[in-house]
Amino acid sequence: MRLRLFVFFIGLTLLSLGIAMTVRVQHLGLHPWDVLSVAFYNHFGLSIGSWNILIGLFLTSFTLLIDRSYVKVGTIVNLLLVGVLVDGFLWLDFLPTATNSYLDVITILVGITIMGIGGGLYNAVHLGAGPRDGFMLALSDLTGYSIRAVRIGMESFVLILGFLIGGPVFLFSFIFTFIQSPIFQFTYLRTVRFFQRRTLLQRERKTEEY
Repeated sequence: MRLRLFVFFIGLTLLSLGIAMTVRVQHLGLHPWDVLSVAFYNHFGLSIGSWNILIGLFLTSFTLLIDRSYVKVGTIVNLLLVGVLVDGFLWLDFLPTATNSYLDVITILVGITIMGIGGGLYNAVHLGAGPRDGFMLALSDLTGYSIRAVRIGMESFVLILGFLIGGPVFLFSFIFTFIQSPIFQFTYLRTVRFFQRRTLLQRERKTEEY
């Protein structure tokens, strides 16, 4: 369990670091949910991480009404920790800043890659879906639509809303998922297999002891 917790927190830390990196070059476009957080930040203040938390709280509240089985301890930790870490990484000011050159493209690609790895890690230990994932899973169950259809519809709506409010929508906002998803899936599957093999070895050892 301790290893699962370690991987869970490493995953959340990497996810937050990746988000912070992409925010530093936001003129290239952000993930739909981050577009919304930045848009609210630009209009109403607080901080990007604070809006991440508030949006997560809003979605988790709805998930509890729809299907509370998707809300676990890991969901709450995710909800609070990611926003705090994103603000922390931005406050530390050690990440690359926008240069309006090809370096910005490298920065956002590295950020997206880190987000994919982090998301794959924390999801693979099954300690609870994130606020956004849990909401979309619950909505999929409620409506009968596929998870993919719900995700596309929800993220499209969020992207349009963020754009109308004045969030940073550009090229990478539309290709973000196509880059992040394969990295997420690769990391997720490898991590799940690692823990499955580890569990199997532990059972074999216990059997040998008896």
